[in-house]
Amino acid sequence: MYETVLNVHSYLAYVVLAVLFLAVANALMGLVGNKVFNLQKDYRLSLFTLILSHIQLVVGLILFFVSTNGLKAIQTLGMGGLNAPSRLLAVEHPFINIIAIVFITIGWSRHKKFMEGKKKFKSIAIFYGLGLLCILSRIPWEQWF
Repeated sequence: MYETVLNVHSYLAYVVLAVLFLAVANALMGLVGNKVFNLQKDYRLSLFTLILSHIQLVVGLILFFVSTNGLKAIQTLGMGGLNAPSRLLAVEHPFINIIAIVFITIGWSRHKKFMEGKKKFKSIAIFYGLGLLCILSRIPWEQWF
């Protein structure tokens, strides 16, 4: 069970990053190009990104509670007993990625309030972009490659 959840979380991360990057790039191109916000393309890409990122969060939280690198490591060693790689997995990665999902959710909620395409693209570009930066800052790169 643990290995399955870990593999889902790892492989889904590639998909989430790719789709999040596409959503940010699409929003920036729409903003710079002063395009109309298209419900078929722009809305669906942003919504798909939101849904995938939330699924990744749920899988990550499940992993946090069943993994020896997550909550169990904090309970066993205490915060002072964690080395840098353990602290990244047990504290920094979950905390920052929750903040990233909050940014993405705020961007989605804000874009719905606007009628103009430029404001919609701006909201998605800023908040999805902040979410992308947060996620990229706390990926355990040495375990990924």
